Amino acid sequence: MTTMIAASSIVKANLPCSSRISSSSDFSSGHSWRPLEAAKHYRAHGVRSLRITCAATKTAKSPAEEEWKIKRQLLVEKRVRSVDVKEALRLQNENNFVILDVRPEAEFKQAHPPGAVNVQIYRLIKEWTAWDIARRAAFAFFGIFAGTEENPEFIKSVEEKLDKDSKIIVACSAGGTMKPTQNLPDGKQSRSLIAAYLLVLNGYKNVFHLDGGLYTWFKEDLPSEGEED
Repeated sequence: MTTMIAASSIVKANLPCSSRISSSSDFSSGHSWRPLEAAKHYRAHGVRSLRITCAATKTAKSPAEEEWKIKRQLLVEKRVRSVDVKEALRLQNENNFVILDVRPEAEFKQAHPPGAVNVQIYRLIKEWTAWDIARRAAFAFFGIFAGTEENPEFIKSVEEKLDKDSKIIVACSAGGTMKPTQNLPDGKQSRSLIAAYLLVLNGYKNVFHLDGGLYTWFKEDLPSEGEED
């Protein structure tokens, strides 16, 4: 009986007030003390206690994880315009626009528009908290061993390279779109649109988005350079 009372006291300390397990004195008042029932009670509430502890390891949702519909609404309000690759090249050459390439650094080094600035919006998962370990395991389950996470230094890194009045065209591989279609009434988000959202959210005033992404840029055989050049 001493062991059972101690176990119930441990769980009692770990659970919120509304979920506390009754002590031995509670059981003796109108209830018979049955070790088997008490053990079942402890096991059931012990699992609940574990779940509560694990849930607390999950980090709060970041702005980048906001619903696409909300992101798109702000992009429209801030008049973030999508430009095709040829117009982007003209704006770069004639109006001092800077192409902000938010792809991973390795992809940027392979090939990018001349004069482009690279700040990756996502990076390989580096941390080793319980939550990050669980995320790695989830990626591995689907055969993905290079899982990525939001780059927490994204805005800081951009601010070190571009001031708030810079004219920016954000680019990633695919591009995404804000244009509604029959199948996608809100368009389709991409890393460059997420980056554009974070930029306007942090006070950048002249933000454009590369429609079609850098895939289209390279397909159109527009100027590019890389480490091998």
